[in-house]
Amino acid sequence: MKRLMLALAAALIAAPAPAASPRTETAVLAGGCFWGMEAVFEHVKGVKDVVSGYAGGSAKDARYEAAGSGHAEAVRITYDPAQVSYTRLLQVYFGVAHDPTQVNRQGPDVGPSYRSAIFPQNPAQARIAREFIARLTANHSYKRPNATKIERGGFYPAEAYHQDFARRHPFHPYIVAHDRPKVARLKAAYPALWRA
Repeated sequence: MKRLMLALAAALIAAPAPAASPRTETAVLAGGCFWGMEAVFEHVKGVKDVVSGYAGGSAKDARYEAAGSGHAEAVRITYDPAQVSYTRLLQVYFGVAHDPTQVNRQGPDVGPSYRSAIFPQNPAQARIAREFIARLTANHSYKRPNATKIERGGFYPAEAYHQDFARRHPFHPYIVAHDRPKVARLKAAYPALWRA
């Protein structure tokens, strides 16, 4: 874990500083069940909104019951780049939000819709994501190979009952077992980024 944190810190140092701007930007990240991803990123300073949904695939099949449609469960993160950089979001993504070494699964959830994937929203994000993954690989940050792919495709919001699920159902057994520990790791590993 110490080696991983050092590698993530090195990747962050090599990245450009966030721009001072009043605008917002969007990131789309897939890392297993969107409930936990949403719960983690809602607690990051500078994040303005997180929406659970489906990335990749087509709009007509963007629904929970359409497993195997090519979608990945993902989150769309709206953030203020003057407060938190895309690189810093990737640091949280790779450091606490999911396990990037699992292929087509996260914890108890199995299948390609639970894959680790980044859906860049512009060429700069694609470049930053490629460089970030390359640094993690070069630093041997994980005991197993990094399975995260960089993909293209649209984002489609999930059904209303999936939105803010962890916040609305904090004692749901899945949330307690799988997602609360991620949020606790965020607070412990990145206290300067923590927002209650």
